[in-house]
Amino acid sequence: MIVVIGGGTMGAGIAVEFLLAGREVTVTETGPEATEAALARITDSLGRTLRRRGREGEDEQVLAALEMMVGPAPVSDPELVVEAVPEDPELKKSVLVGAEAAYPHAAVLASNTSSLSIGELAGVLTEPGRFIGMHFFNPVPVSQLVEIVVGARTSPRTVETTRSLVELIGKTPITVRDSPGFASSRLGIALGMEAIRMVEDEVASAEDIDRAMVLGYKHPIGPLRLTDLVGLDVRLAIAEYLSDQLGPRFTPPELLRRMVAEGRLGKKTGEGFYQW
Repeated sequence: MIVVIGGGTMGAGIAVEFLLAGREVTVTETGPEATEAALARITDSLGRTLRRRGREGEDEQVLAALEMMVGPAPVSDPELVVEAVPEDPELKKSVLVGAEAAYPHAAVLASNTSSLSIGELAGVLTEPGRFIGMHFFNPVPVSQLVEIVVGARTSPRTVETTRSLVELIGKTPITVRDSPGFASSRLGIALGMEAIRMVEDEVASAEDIDRAMVLGYKHPIGPLRLTDLVGLDVRLAIAEYLSDQLGPRFTPPELLRRMVAEGRLGKKTGEGFYQW
């Protein structure tokens, strides 16, 4: 049994991958409306993923293993409890404290954080040895990578179990030490911030900067389109965190701050560096 706390874009994708791997999955949300919206995301993502993988028509069969809940699920010993709530440290701490109390026998308690300190989050837990970072990438069903972030008090058994779960869903795990931005976000933000500065300095258009990385460096998507997909507000928050932790080389460009202030957050608002 897998428990996913939060059925937003990331939580829905995580749920889909474990459902397709044959696991029973419970997704918990904060209320009826949020639960209904999460189910719609999961259903839509599952349908698209099944079509892409040549498994059309299996939707009903796969969804039979899914349960949607408001509040903690009555599960005694899940293999994995993973929180996928917004990237707010205080919110995550609150959710993790509740999860540890609700699932005292979970093999692994994980956070799907893209940059927050696993050590800091573990500080609110009574059993930090079971806690680990599982950084999934958006969109989860398409991405092949999961970044496993090992805290100072994470046990070797937890690391081993987490790697096995990542491999179960057909993805490749990489293991990194807990440090600001880990490996992927640190490099991704550095590239993204420089791409935004290039737009700010009128070096080239957003489209041409992205083409340079896609065609010249074989990136699957350009850094500015990726910023739109992730959300400019999310990338700004990560950049500010990394700037505070690692120094001014991660300072967000003024263009990014201005676009966020104007509500141009990318795909979710219909406008960012691109029109959606």
